[in-house]
Amino acid sequence: MRPILMKGHERPLTFLRYNREGDLLFSCAKDHNPTVWFADNGERLGTYRGHNGASVKLWNVQTGAQLHTFSFNSPARSVDFSVGDKLAVITTDPFMEVTSAIHVKRIAEDPSQQSGESVLTITGPSGRINRAVWGPLNRTIISAGEDCVVRIWDSETGKLLKESDPEVGHKKPISSLTKSADDCSHFLTGSLDKSAKLWDARTLTLIKTYRTERPVNAVAMSPLLDHVVLGGGQDASSVTTTDHRAGKFEAKFYDKILQEEIGGVKGHFGPINALAFNPDGKSFSSGGEDGYVRLHHFDPDYFNIKI
Repeated sequence: MRPILMKGHERPLTFLRYNREGDLLFSCAKDHNPTVWFADNGERLGTYRGHNGASVKLWNVQTGAQLHTFSFNSPARSVDFSVGDKLAVITTDPFMEVTSAIHVKRIAEDPSQQSGESVLTITGPSGRINRAVWGPLNRTIISAGEDCVVRIWDSETGKLLKESDPEVGHKKPISSLTKSADDCSHFLTGSLDKSAKLWDARTLTLIKTYRTERPVNAVAMSPLLDHVVLGGGQDASSVTTTDHRAGKFEAKFYDKILQEEIGGVKGHFGPINALAFNPDGKSFSSGGEDGYVRLHHFDPDYFNIKI
């Protein structure tokens, strides 16, 4: 499984996302320049230039044209489109006197009609909200972040519906959250407490826990097999030179049901910050603190792993 190395960013990676068809891969990094690649061979198509300051931008994927800018009073952290693409949920960080918040924006079919107004704004959680995603049928919003709590909100009213039980929940900040491909019946969280947890998206019941030796920065779920992948590593200040030299930062694969580690893919020379599966389940990509995106097409024997 020889990886394709993609060097298009000058700074650490933060996000990876495939389009619905799985032929394009989008990457974001701390260099403010989202980039799009061909998902089969890693060829770079282009870069979306224009980010500066606290904003979220809506782009035309094909032309690279900026369609709209949503401006905020503090840095925007994550974005998720609803099923049907008519709404987007955006999280913003606490900053000076401003608390963290979850904003819902309506996405206009005609970009010239796009409004910057929020349909709903939710505040309350302390610390940074690292992720907010749409729940099943867009009826709820699921959020998680620095205060270690997973929350489910009513997406119409903003009312808090459920909070994760501190007894079974994460003990340190939640860094990442990804939902299942089947309209979000369950979702996976990764945390600096060196674990990832699988939750029921409607009841917020804890289903499974996956444990590892390093803080978890990124999580992904295969749309094809019962596999979950965790990526992470200590931050740069607490990493030894031996860690760097060996390219030891690996994406670890676990059996989703049995919770056992089934393998790993090494290669990054710094913590893994982003992971994504192609919607066809036949390849995955990882993005690191080292500024590289690594694209892996699975060998045939991957699909026959038995525990």
